[in-house]
Amino acid sequence: MSHIGKIPVKVPAGVKVSFKDDIMVVEGPKGKLSQKYHPVITFENKGDEIVVHRVNEEKQTRAFHGLYRSLLNNMVTGVSVGFSKALIVTGVGYKVEARNNILAMNLGYSNTIYVYVPDGLSVAVEQGGKLVISGVDKQAVGKFAAEIRKLRVPEPYKGKGIRYETERIKLKAGKSGVK
Repeated sequence: MSHIGKIPVKVPAGVKVSFKDDIMVVEGPKGKLSQKYHPVITFENKGDEIVVHRVNEEKQTRAFHGLYRSLLNNMVTGVSVGFSKALIVTGVGYKVEARNNILAMNLGYSNTIYVYVPDGLSVAVEQGGKLVISGVDKQAVGKFAAEIRKLRVPEPYKGKGIRYETERIKLKAGKSGVK
């Protein structure tokens, strides 16, 4: 059995999970998510937990087993707790403002960069250049955070740019005066 796939998914109170026509739907206090799944995977609802099973032992089916268990777990976590990623904007004159669903960012370029925040996500700008992206869909939160980071990747000499909060930049020494 798959190491990940055999672990049951805990369903907290207030979250409803349904499986119909090869689509799993998860509803909770923070929102509603749906995901299409392959018919070689079956789900057994045992009240407060869901067990994922597979029909056969083929290599692709074993891969789907762990995949859909992880996707279901992320959906349950997303609609009950939510996901968030924090980015730090570092640099002289670098700043970020959130206006409605648009981010206005000054990142050292000649023009201000405007980025539309996708539906289902929220962005909070905190003091010290911290930008917190949150939402119910883990994939959407991570993708949007990666797109923001890509606008000004941290450089290795002064550490200026946009980095994840948990990311550490290894700074290089730079030029030394040669005589």
